[in-house]
Amino acid sequence: MRVAQKKSVRLVIEGGKATAGPPLGPALGPTGLNVMAVANKINELTREFAGMRVPVEVIYDPETKEFEVKVGIPTTAALLLRELKAEKGSSSPAKQKIGNLSLEQVVKIALIKRPDLLAKNLKAATKEVLGTCLSLGITVEGKSPKEIQREIDAGVYDQIFAKYEAEW
Repeated sequence: MRVAQKKSVRLVIEGGKATAGPPLGPALGPTGLNVMAVANKINELTREFAGMRVPVEVIYDPETKEFEVKVGIPTTAALLLRELKAEKGSSSPAKQKIGNLSLEQVVKIALIKRPDLLAKNLKAATKEVLGTCLSLGITVEGKSPKEIQREIDAGVYDQIFAKYEAEW
C-alpha cells in the first residue's frame, strides 16, 4: 500500500473573506478539493484578522481530498495599521506622520509576531517592529521610532519590558 504524499498550496487571503473566486478557486480547482469547504475553513480561522492580508497554507492529500489549513501571521505593517485604524502608511514617512502608538502597543505586536521575528529577546523584537513604524510614518510615545530605539538601549523602558518578559 502506497502512502500518498501530501501537497500544499500557499496563498495570501484577506482575513475572513475567502471565496471560491480568485485567488482561492483557481489555485485549488485543479486539486479536486471542495473549494467552498476550504474557503469556509479559512474564513473561520482568519476572522480575527478581518481586513488584513493573511498568509494561508492549505495542506491536502490528493487521494483522500482531506485538507488542513494553517494560518500565518499578518505582516508587521498590517498589524500596526490595524492598531492605528489606518488604511495605509505615509507616502513620505520622514515628513508626514499617520499616527502615534504607545510603546505597549508596539510590544504587544512584537509578541504577536514573535514566531516570525529573528530577535532573541523582547527588546530586540520591539526594535524590529519600531523599524517598521519608522517606514510607515508612525510615531511612538510622540517621538521618532529611532529615538525610542535609543531609549530602549538606554534602559528607559525596562519597567514596560519587565511586565511582558514572561510572555516572551
